[in-house]
Amino acid sequence: MSAVRVLTGLDLPWGSPGGSVELLKDLYLDPSGPLAADAFMLVPDGPQPVAETGTAPPALLDVPGKQLSGEGFWDYVDRLTDAVTARFPHHEQDVVHLQHLAFGATPALLRGYPKQPAIGLVHGTDLLFAAEYPTQGEVLREAVAAARSLVVPTAGMADQLRRLTPVESGRIVHIPWGVPDALLAEPPARRRRDDSELRVLYAGRLTTEKGAAELVVALSGAPGLRLSMASPVAEFRRLSAELDLSAVHHLGWLPRKELWAAFAEHDLLVVPSAKLEAFGLVAVEAQACGLPVAYRPVPGLRDALGDSALPLDLLADPQRALAELARLRDDPGALDELRRSGFRNAAGFPLSRTARELAALSSQVR
Repeated sequence: MSAVRVLTGLDLPWGSPGGSVELLKDLYLDPSGPLAADAFMLVPDGPQPVAETGTAPPALLDVPGKQLSGEGFWDYVDRLTDAVTARFPHHEQDVVHLQHLAFGATPALLRGYPKQPAIGLVHGTDLLFAAEYPTQGEVLREAVAAARSLVVPTAGMADQLRRLTPVESGRIVHIPWGVPDALLAEPPARRRRDDSELRVLYAGRLTTEKGAAELVVALSGAPGLRLSMASPVAEFRRLSAELDLSAVHHLGWLPRKELWAAFAEHDLLVVPSAKLEAFGLVAVEAQACGLPVAYRPVPGLRDALGDSALPLDLLADPQRALAELARLRDDPGALDELRRSGFRNAAGFPLSRTARELAALSSQVR
């Protein structure tokens, strides 16, 4: 059978930070990958970022007036639909993969390609926004009703999806997200740690649901701990207006391979997400790089990490959390055990399996 041709996209500017963008690059923009796909994003506000080695950039659509709610949202969807269908002829597409089920790209694809079967990939942001905003809830329900199958990376995400909209269990397919096989085969060399301090890293967006502000407050002034943040510059500046971040080492938003190198220079990644994560790809990539992980045990992270990482709730029990971090600082053996269990966990999530299972599912619904 010939390869299934997939159409997918995110209505985010090319170069936007976030796990869903990295997953789009991994699964659909590698010319040698098993998923033959056309992908789109929006024209960036500033200069176009340089595509990473081995990755083709998506088609960039110039669609102004993006909105998240109300009548203006549906006007924006109409413009996006016109732009997508003008760029990608109907006869070249076999299957549509819906990303970000609560935002503009999903209704644009459903309206533009009504005859192509659709598969929905459920991301954490989708469910968070659908639970809070009426327009996003409406878009999510439309997507779930239209999709032949709904791919969830963890059981926790399936549970959250069912709480928001009716969906038959037979349409929910569990396919975990994955770590690039090359990273698992050859992780970056780790830098020897200084036993006098614990080098703690936070990597991700600084939006409210990520829990970064609570992390800064909890670790502020803690002896023997050095906190670094790999996060978007604008978001770090906004947080700096609210909190004293003078003791935080800001790394900026790092390209993927630079982030992996940063993993190798730290002793612990802390993931303090406040509500849920679809999978926690950044945590599993850290484990693949030999970086132990401590995390708040929210839905999604519990499934992906389990006992391969250290459950730690800095908000509910900050004293216990700080005591655990001090223990890790003073006990290299405990860090080594977390490092070994983390790598074993990451090795169970190769990206090649994710791509292979998505390709098989696409062939089934074609």
